[in-house]
Amino acid sequence: MNLRLIGIGAGVLVILSLPLAGAIAGPDFAGQDDGKSGGLFSTLGLSDSARTSPTAPARAAEPTPRAAGPERPGPIEQPRTDSRCGPELSSPDGVEAQTCVLAGEGQTWGRSYYRNTSGRAMDAVLTVMGPAGRTVQILCAVGAGDEPGLCETPKENSAGAPDSYSAVAEFAVPDDEGKLLLRSGSNSPAPTDG
Repeated sequence: MNLRLIGIGAGVLVILSLPLAGAIAGPDFAGQDDGKSGGLFSTLGLSDSARTSPTAPARAAEPTPRAAGPERPGPIEQPRTDSRCGPELSSPDGVEAQTCVLAGEGQTWGRSYYRNTSGRAMDAVLTVMGPAGRTVQILCAVGAGDEPGLCETPKENSAGAPDSYSAVAEFAVPDDEGKLLLRSGSNSPAPTDG
């Protein structure tokens, strides 16, 4: 046989087997212990602490207490956040916004997503109104760029059902007149044509 043909065939076989070897090895999940010993650094006699800090003192391996239940590899599950949003609105002056009330982990807050295509800077005032007259208000500077942005109130402990909260964002020019360009609410009805 031709020696060149055998060499090319062996090279193709190695190249085709690399993805298969990676699939068999599985993901690393950022160094989480999945019951298999090893990983590239520990196989080579290196540890993550030695890699990040060359002067870190060596410690004896201590068993770590495990939580009850099966350990799931992968990213940590994020807490659920519920939202109630009004419609996406736009004004002829070049402001687009949608305002929402968010609730999660016993806290409630307001958020307004906006886009300013007017070419001038403006202010946005976001107000969250809750039960028993509770109100949180924040002033956000809206840049003159065309990039989307958001304005968000601080998170406060919830004092009622999520549907007892509402949020309103008002966008205005920061001059002496303070002309209101857009008002967007979390419970606004969708705009109708006509």
